[in-house]
Amino acid sequence: MTHKVMGDLVAGFWRLLDWQHSPAQTLDFVKQLTELGIRDTDHADIYGQYECEAAFGRALALEPSVREQIRIITKCGIRPALTSKGLAGKANHYDSSKAHIIASVQQSLKHFGTDRIDTLLIHRPDYLMDADEVAEAFNTLKQQGDVLHFGVSNFTPSQLSLLQSRLDFDLITNQIEFSPYELKALDDGTLDQCQQLRIHPMLWSPLAGGRIFAAQDDKAVRLRACLSKVAAEVGASGIDAVIYAWLLMHPSKPSVVLGTGNIERVRAAVAARTLTLSREQWYRIWQASTGHSVP
Repeated sequence: MTHKVMGDLVAGFWRLLDWQHSPAQTLDFVKQLTELGIRDTDHADIYGQYECEAAFGRALALEPSVREQIRIITKCGIRPALTSKGLAGKANHYDSSKAHIIASVQQSLKHFGTDRIDTLLIHRPDYLMDADEVAEAFNTLKQQGDVLHFGVSNFTPSQLSLLQSRLDFDLITNQIEFSPYELKALDDGTLDQCQQLRIHPMLWSPLAGGRIFAAQDDKAVRLRACLSKVAAEVGASGIDAVIYAWLLMHPSKPSVVLGTGNIERVRAAVAARTLTLSREQWYRIWQASTGHSVP
């Protein structure tokens, strides 16, 4: 049985450079997150053209004790052709080789200024993934104490099963795209597998990259209208809170990745924990997304 080692809300830092925070401001934001009970921080080696991890590390260096109050999740495996340091190849590609995974983790440890990564994820499925080789990398990192837990990101159920078959410890998560706008994981077996294996998924883009709020396609318009009605019925502060409550209601017990650097928006997400939707309200939102009733 996989023990959940993440909270229900995770702070995502892929836009850290866009926020234009000073290290002191980033540190203050992290401390406010911990005061709200959010300990988990989501990163990846490639975020911000390989600059976000180091920017986060500079903030932690101002007050090293804060590191013990948070958990660091990061990802590796994407190799873009063009980086901030110039051309690195002729095509974007994936690399789940043992050498790359270990080298990436060592670089991340240096960027964060820490002695361990709490959870490492393979960022995207690699068509050339040798499951035995990935398992060797994970075992080496675990034995060295460099990484405490492991998971995957954007993996199909069969891809996760393949990697799990080579490990004698449990993968703890599959970070997937899921929102009222993007429902694929409900029907492709991903969330079913999470329940089967008692893996708790991490949900990225829970607000569909803002499409639910601004897009004018029929699905977005229907969702806004429905979410607004449900928000009034349950006394929510806004439709974003209803979305978070809708996501957290799934029995896989997901962790929702927040992408904001605005602490007030984080507070709205935290408030969603107190909202209770009925099954009828949950399915009404599903119906607004799909455009049809259940059979």
